[in-house]
Amino acid sequence: MQTIITPLLPHLTLPGKPLTRVRQPKLNPIEFSIRCSSSISSPPMDAQNPPKRVVVCGGGVIGVCTAYFLSKSGAAVTLVEKSSIACGASGKAGGFLALDWCDGGPVSSLARASFDLHRSLAQELNGADLYGYRPVTTLSLSITETTSSSSAQLNRKSGPNVPSWVDGPAKGPRTIGTTETTAQVHPQLFTKTLLSKAVEEYGLEVVIGKLEKVEVAEGEAKAVVLEGGGEIEADAVVLALGPWTGKLSLLGLMFRISGLKAHSIVLEPKDPDAITPHALFLSYYPAQGGKPMDPEVYPRPTGEVYICGMSAEEEVPDDAEQVIPVPESIRVLKTVAKNVSSHLVKGEANVKAEQACFLPCTDDSLPVIGEVPGVKGCYVATGHSCWGILNGPATGAAVSELVLDGHASVVDLSRFSPARFSRGRKW
Repeated sequence: MQTIITPLLPHLTLPGKPLTRVRQPKLNPIEFSIRCSSSISSPPMDAQNPPKRVVVCGGGVIGVCTAYFLSKSGAAVTLVEKSSIACGASGKAGGFLALDWCDGGPVSSLARASFDLHRSLAQELNGADLYGYRPVTTLSLSITETTSSSSAQLNRKSGPNVPSWVDGPAKGPRTIGTTETTAQVHPQLFTKTLLSKAVEEYGLEVVIGKLEKVEVAEGEAKAVVLEGGGEIEADAVVLALGPWTGKLSLLGLMFRISGLKAHSIVLEPKDPDAITPHALFLSYYPAQGGKPMDPEVYPRPTGEVYICGMSAEEEVPDDAEQVIPVPESIRVLKTVAKNVSSHLVKGEANVKAEQACFLPCTDDSLPVIGEVPGVKGCYVATGHSCWGILNGPATGAAVSELVLDGHASVVDLSRFSPARFSRGRKW
């Protein structure tokens, strides 16, 4: 086993009220135990009262939340990740949270439970400081793109519902979320905070290695096999591989997980104190005409402004590290930024990131959460689309209960069961 001292989490210190940004983070080294896949043995067991051995595959928010709640409940958990923690959508998402935006549909109870769990986790883990948790006001705005470089200054709008920094040609402001119903986290820091807590206090082990297959014998999951021949014995296996879940032969014939490629940029304004905590959902009309786009703008308490949009279904590559943004999509997002605010134009804001990620989607637009039909002790959790960060905590808590207790009380998972795609196929 190799022990690595790594500055996994920046400790973010927020200034006084109002909560608008985070000072420059200070890196606190955290001892983080990592095993390479070439030398893997099963975790030690107490012969008198052995904990349940669970292998969670996938280092995104769903996998990490599941590993967190499992290890907190006393299971002996090993998390397997091919590349690095939160290297996909969990590190490049917006981190927007909404209490009631899924109401009226089957995901409503999951979203509501998870929104509340986010709030309680933030209190327990000092989320405001460690991963930028904060309530936000959310607005809907209409913006018609203009080609004038000075348009933002000339078209400045004022009013009770328009933040002063939104000085582009904005119209029709409408409040669609309050500080009681919408919030945000920095998704990468949230994921890594939970991981660090589980490693430091609950004995979670992390293995960097590529999952090859789940070893199944007599209809039960017995182990996971990694590239190079490493094997980890398990009493239960959880597959939380996001859009890569469908690449496993065990699941690929049962249901389809497609990848929606979403682009985003992260800007660092020179005057971050001017940017208030308002999340913006835009109806954006390009200057050349055509259908409006729906980009989203999320100021973060780190002093950054995150802007996303320009999504399209595309073939998922073999590795999250291979995802490359389309230059034209990035150009459009930069144009959106300068039409929203003079604080976000070139020269007034530095570009910190130009990126893309894949959101895991199912054919019926519902997540897949539950035990795999015909394979006892093998569970899947994926397909959350754009709501992965929101629904991570409740998914992780519910899967933990399902694995350890045989049923979930946090939320009813029956609508999300993978059995809906299969009529009891035997493996």
